[in-house]
Amino acid sequence: MRTFFVLFLKEVRSFFLSPLAYVLMALFCFLNGWLFVSMVNAMRLRVSPRSLLYNLFDSGWFWMGFFILFPLITMRLFAEEKKMGTLEGLLTAPVRSVEVVLAKYFATVVVYLAIVAPVFLFFPLFQFVTGEEAAFHPGALWGTGLGLLLVGMFHIAIGTFASALTANQLIAAMVTFVGVMLHYFLGFLHHFSVLPGSRWSEGLTYFSTTEHMHALTEGLIDSRPVVYYLSFSVLLLAITHQVLESRKWLA
Repeated sequence: MRTFFVLFLKEVRSFFLSPLAYVLMALFCFLNGWLFVSMVNAMRLRVSPRSLLYNLFDSGWFWMGFFILFPLITMRLFAEEKKMGTLEGLLTAPVRSVEVVLAKYFATVVVYLAIVAPVFLFFPLFQFVTGEEAAFHPGALWGTGLGLLLVGMFHIAIGTFASALTANQLIAAMVTFVGVMLHYFLGFLHHFSVLPGSRWSEGLTYFSTTEHMHALTEGLIDSRPVVYYLSFSVLLLAITHQVLESRKWLA
């Protein structure tokens, strides 16, 4: 465990000593701050059947900025080490591959949470400025936070795997973005099912990020998306571990 924490702190420190994390945090906050104000103004002009929380995290503008995060924060994880030739030295040191994978993965999760967390400050700030409470219950806020954590962990696992495949950060970023977008659009296939309401159509909704987030932003916390995102994250990390192990044999 000591080795894991040393590698974890090293990765976190390297992220926050570079300007990338702060630039991403500023851009993400700016985009969602603009979106938040736009949603408030739109709901003032017209009654909405959904809460401000639901409308914000259901917006395509939010997801556009959200998906761009993952290629940028994961592309350097292993690709940079390969390009600089330091990965072989790291893997031949008395360090297990699983510790390297988990340290880089959880360090990226921490960076991701640092970038996304300020968005949730908009709601108490709205209440402080207007003196009015936002029309949603606390369970919806917790559900949304859980949903973003689970989706983020899964997408970071995709990026970790992609970065382990190549020494080119641009290629790693492109593979991550394609993987994230393919998973997102997979969730819309149930809308095109020739048998709506069938088991096939219902099965496709299990892969739908938007359907999961719709339920969670309404405070409906279910164990199925938790199991889904965590199990696939573990699977991708296990495959990443095998990719690194194969490099030892090839070396």
